[in-house]
Amino acid sequence: PHCRENVLKNLDDKAFDKPICEALLDQKFFNGIGNYLRAEILYRLKIPPFEKARTVLEALKEQEQARRKKSPSLTLSKKLKLMRGSPDLLELCHTVPLEVIAAEKNLLEPDHSDNYAAFKNWLQCYLMPGMSSLRDRHGRTIWFQGEPGPMAPKGQMPRKKRTRVKANPEAQTPKVTKRALKRPPRAAAKPPKPATVEEEEEVADGLRKRRVLRRRKATAAPASSKPKTPAKARSCQTSVLRGRGEA
Repeated sequence: PHCRENVLKNLDDKAFDKPICEALLDQKFFNGIGNYLRAEILYRLKIPPFEKARTVLEALKEQEQARRKKSPSLTLSKKLKLMRGSPDLLELCHTVPLEVIAAEKNLLEPDHSDNYAAFKNWLQCYLMPGMSSLRDRHGRTIWFQGEPGPMAPKGQMPRKKRTRVKANPEAQTPKVTKRALKRPPRAAAKPPKPATVEEEEEVADGLRKRRVLRRRKATAAPASSKPKTPAKARSCQTSVLRGRGEA
């Protein structure tokens, strides 16, 4: 209640000329509200983070004045029950930090070992997939959903955090199409390596035999390349030689 009165009585302060996301970090009026808490509070109420703070808070002041006129005899406990039933911005600035404190007490128990996992499960907006983000004038990132508001910083475009799809180990293998079956199998880039010592010796012997055959063919090729004299020419040559010998 003290914090509520302090805010609503001082709406003329220059701190409320700022966007509501920046005003929530002012510890003079919102003690204990940090970066992730402001994102969670504004997300629950669907308030654009860069809406003017005074515009948001003046609406709360008008609603409170209307409640007092309708039911002036309400006790403090009944007023608190009504506020908790339909909490506004100032009420969430009190109850949301209490949720974190209660969660921290549970996390300190021996049964809760993974503190960060439990904290992530509690978060609804801050660093969550599908949410947008912008940097305020202090350089701090505010996470939100929907439109940023009329006082959004110029020159920035809201960035959405994408969901990371994890590989499914149980995913089925792709089906083989008919075209893939008709294609001829590709030749292996390298011959398979022999598995035993005997196979290695057989491969080495085969390579040696191929080399020997290649050498024999290379030596026989020039001899066979000479033109052979026909049989008739040979007979004439022998007869001439014989005639010369008889003479």
